[in-house]
Amino acid sequence: MSDKVKETAREELERVKTMAAEAARSGAYIYPFRGILYYIAHRGLWKPLMSKLAPMITTGVGVTTFMFVFTYLPQAAILSIFNGPLAVISTILLVLSESATISNLLSRSLFMEDALIDTFDGTLLSQGMTSIVSEGRQIKPGSDPMAKLGTLAKRPFAKFTPKAIIRYFMYLPLNFIPVVGTIIFLILQGRKFGPNAHARYFQLKNMSSRERQSFIEQRQAAYTSFGIPAVLLELVPVAGIFFAFTNTVGAALWAADLEQKGTTAPGLRDQAKKAE
Repeated sequence: MSDKVKETAREELERVKTMAAEAARSGAYIYPFRGILYYIAHRGLWKPLMSKLAPMITTGVGVTTFMFVFTYLPQAAILSIFNGPLAVISTILLVLSESATISNLLSRSLFMEDALIDTFDGTLLSQGMTSIVSEGRQIKPGSDPMAKLGTLAKRPFAKFTPKAIIRYFMYLPLNFIPVVGTIIFLILQGRKFGPNAHARYFQLKNMSSRERQSFIEQRQAAYTSFGIPAVLLELVPVAGIFFAFTNTVGAALWAADLEQKGTTAPGLRDQAKKAE
């Protein structure tokens, strides 16, 4: 039994090393930061955020304040049993994560859905991806990417589902494990976040469920490396709203690069059919 445990541990370590190397080669972790710089430099992309800014800030501040006032001390007391002095940091990250999740749940459901779609599509248009965006909405003539956005034909940004919320709270106990548990929690969150950031891209490419699954599996390390810094950015109180938009821009820039490099291989549908 001891030998089997050691062998399994070695195999898992090798798998993690392989995924880390693939993530590093992909460079996907750069896109959340590219999204920030690109968003700041292109003021035209600010329109969707500006139109929803007041209610989103109010929601973020209210939820974060409530969570720190009423949940920080109880959770810190529990985490101190497992984490000792590190409980202060672990609890702050935990409460921020909880606040961000609740704020995103409310904001995406009530305010942000259309704004994020417009931001993603506008970024693609600014990168010359008119033919792709036209698969999901009408395109008006003109030079301003945001002004060219017409009526939506498809809405891919799904609101938070009960399954997603349940999965999130299932991961929370990982924070009881000092340092390593918090890191694992962020990795798991990032792994889910990455593919979700390209939900609009998959739809505009008219990918079937099988094709999306195949596409994601081939780039799982890259999507995780994108998702981890993106999740961390959205954990920042209040400013996480801003980063939700810059992450969307970063995801669109990545999608545009994938298109320009031809890495959404024409044979993707053939591969999916073979998998069936």
